[in-house]
Amino acid sequence: MNSKLSSYHFQPVAVVRSCFKTKFGIPRQPGLISEARGSIELLPPYNQPNAVRGLEDFSHIWVLFVFHESLREGWKATVRPPRLGGDKRVGVFASRSPFRPCPIGLSVLTLRDVRIGDHGKIALAVEGLDLLDGTPVLDIKPYLPYTDAVSDARAGFAPTAPASAALPVQFSDQAAQQAAAIEKRGLDGFRLLAEKVIAADPRPAYQREAGRVYGIFLHGYEVVWQAGADSAVVTHITRDATPPPSIRRQAQQIKNATNNDIAEEASAAAADTADTDSDAAGTTQDS
Repeated sequence: MNSKLSSYHFQPVAVVRSCFKTKFGIPRQPGLISEARGSIELLPPYNQPNAVRGLEDFSHIWVLFVFHESLREGWKATVRPPRLGGDKRVGVFASRSPFRPCPIGLSVLTLRDVRIGDHGKIALAVEGLDLLDGTPVLDIKPYLPYTDAVSDARAGFAPTAPASAALPVQFSDQAAQQAAAIEKRGLDGFRLLAEKVIAADPRPAYQREAGRVYGIFLHGYEVVWQAGADSAVVTHITRDATPPPSIRRQAQQIKNATNNDIAEEASAAAADTADTDSDAAGTTQDS
């Protein structure tokens, strides 16, 4: 192979500021939760007003990014998508798994505003996020409906959107009061965001037993919820701007598993994260 074509080096042009502070709970596709909002901040030397001139005329953008928390040595030819229950393999190029030979992702997001501030601060306000806070962005392009939307496309094993209400969600009185207080501080829609994230059931396929307690980190708050047989209850919300790594949380959950079979399955899955990417960083983990 020509050495000039063997490898490339790209400099990130921007970084994502997301409501999602850990991987657990991030929607498995973009656009599924409109309340998932954030911004894309351009980095020097790309933070020039001329670089975004005319972008405000578009309603949506393509964001090309790096799965920066899914980097690993080597890759596997097959993965097990959550959409197939985590027990059936497909080729890595027939999936949207973040564990890829080149860990690059692609999301289409709603562009709410182009904000040009002082001292070179340029940010794109977006919604429908499925990106982890701090995700490096390689490129931004406008979405063109006449060519990017294919009405008769086939979607293989993921022909429809995943269930948005897989887990009916209730808030305890304490959690409801805490969510209301958070919204009064300026985070409009915080409760609905938390409800939709949990309702989509972000749990790995091997952790579906009732009674387990989970936490999702949104806007610097930890939303603690308990899974029932077919529903979930948000018990309380705490301020936690520096959440622990999700892998550490997952390892602790595995350690605390009371069912030996579940523990063995979870440990095997954690050791082979390319197979179960429901807790992956970034986007498009479902297919």
